Amino acid sequence: MISFFGLLFGNSCWAQEEVSLVIQDTITTKNSKINPLSPAKAAFYSAILPGLGQAYNKKYWKIPIVYGGLGLGLYYYSWNNKKYHEYRDEYKARLDGTSKQGDHPIYGSLDNAGLIRGQKFHQRNRDLSALITAGIYILNIVDANVDAHLLQFNVNENLSIRPELYQNEIDYRFKTGLKLTYNF
Repeated sequence: MISFFGLLFGNSCWAQEEVSLVIQDTITTKNSKINPLSPAKAAFYSAILPGLGQAYNKKYWKIPIVYGGLGLGLYYYSWNNKKYHEYRDEYKARLDGTSKQGDHPIYGSLDNAGLIRGQKFHQRNRDLSALITAGIYILNIVDANVDAHLLQFNVNENLSIRPELYQNEIDYRFKTGLKLTYNF
């Protein structure tokens, strides 16, 4: 028994050959090169100048949306900031005694509590407008990055999804579904 294992393992020790396996990595794309730095470059461009990353990705229709969102956010920030300061200045003038309640045509009908409520309302909306504007700016950067990633996504005939109607072999009823096919 021992001689059998010795003979079996002894022969296998002498008969070892070195085998090398070379794996070639090939990626097939249709007339486009994959640039791994493209998403980072698009995000950087959008961070420097909003909309520039969308122009880099050749999605020109998104640029007016970016500038419209940023413009509206900045407009509402400045309008609420102006109104906040108007309410605050009127309230401070009343506290100093330089303004009477009926002197100012816009805020004359408001009492001091109404002026404080107006200040809080416009201050909250001003801060919210600043957050929304910052969110639109960040969304602009994320959109440019994701869009650059999706431009490099390989979509060809090997990957398909289509509806299919098939007959169940057990009860012979027709079933519907989606079939996802990937050909290697």
